[in-house]
Amino acid sequence: MKNLTGMAIFARVVEERSFSAAARRLGLSKSMVSKEVTRLEQALGVRLLNRTTRKLSLTEIGAAFYEPCARILQEAHEAELLVGRLHAEPRGVLRLTAPVAFGTLHVAPALPEFLAQYPDVRIDLTIGDRNLDLAEEGLDLAIRIARVLPDNLVARRLAPINRVVCAAPAYFERHGMPRRPQDLARHNCLVYTHANPDSQWRFRSENGEAVVAVKGNLTLNDDEALWQATLGGLGIALLPTFIVGNDLQSGRLQAVLTEHVPAERNLHALYLPNRHLSAKVRVFIDFLVARFSPEPYWDRDWAVTRTAGGARKPRKPKPR
Repeated sequence: MKNLTGMAIFARVVEERSFSAAARRLGLSKSMVSKEVTRLEQALGVRLLNRTTRKLSLTEIGAAFYEPCARILQEAHEAELLVGRLHAEPRGVLRLTAPVAFGTLHVAPALPEFLAQYPDVRIDLTIGDRNLDLAEEGLDLAIRIARVLPDNLVARRLAPINRVVCAAPAYFERHGMPRRPQDLARHNCLVYTHANPDSQWRFRSENGEAVVAVKGNLTLNDDEALWQATLGGLGIALLPTFIVGNDLQSGRLQAVLTEHVPAERNLHALYLPNRHLSAKVRVFIDFLVARFSPEPYWDRDWAVTRTAGGARKPRKPKPR
């Protein structure tokens, strides 16, 4: 391994048939080229070149030794070109992870469009709610929803993650609508234990933040299962709009207390610190930003308006 530099210089000298021409091609001084070849010969214990004042020729051993040296030099050159192409053009395997609900509902459906734009990229997507170590797992990118971001990763914000207090219209018909956060104490509230392990929902109030202890007959550690229970009319839930946006638009669910629910989280693309971000990662992040920002489509397609009687209902979606 320590002779690789000398082998590369020797191969160039043979190809150029002179120390001077090899030195010009390599950007080195003639004396440096000569010293490297001499050092290589000394390390191998053989003479590779016959030197005269007018002619340079290969010895028998030098001719045999040149062929593998030339192959090494060519493969090194091809490796440099490959790295340059991989860095400049989106290609290769993009390994990423995304949370279950968001990955299933929004990342996976976006992949056909992305792969159609970049046919030389292949996607290896891991769906899961566990925060994987990017370096340890060999991942290029993580899509995460979080309030606090890790210090050891670079983050690019993709979209706000908003949540709504919502229930099926049939539930509100039976139990009435809460008009203020404190009214939730008399409602059957379905709790997502992963986000609210203490069964407390936080709201905006005139004095800052209001914390309401909620309770009900169902607690779940999966937000998609909670969504289905809410659609079934079991109770009221606090759910992200990226899950329930279509249901709010269609009227299958109704949102209440919208002016009291704070936007606490954001969606981010996270990657390891690297000044040379690969093209496949860069274009995928740009693709997600264009798809989800500045206003996510799951929020853009619904809003709430107040009827004369005070009830809330989804309005018609805005055209895209």
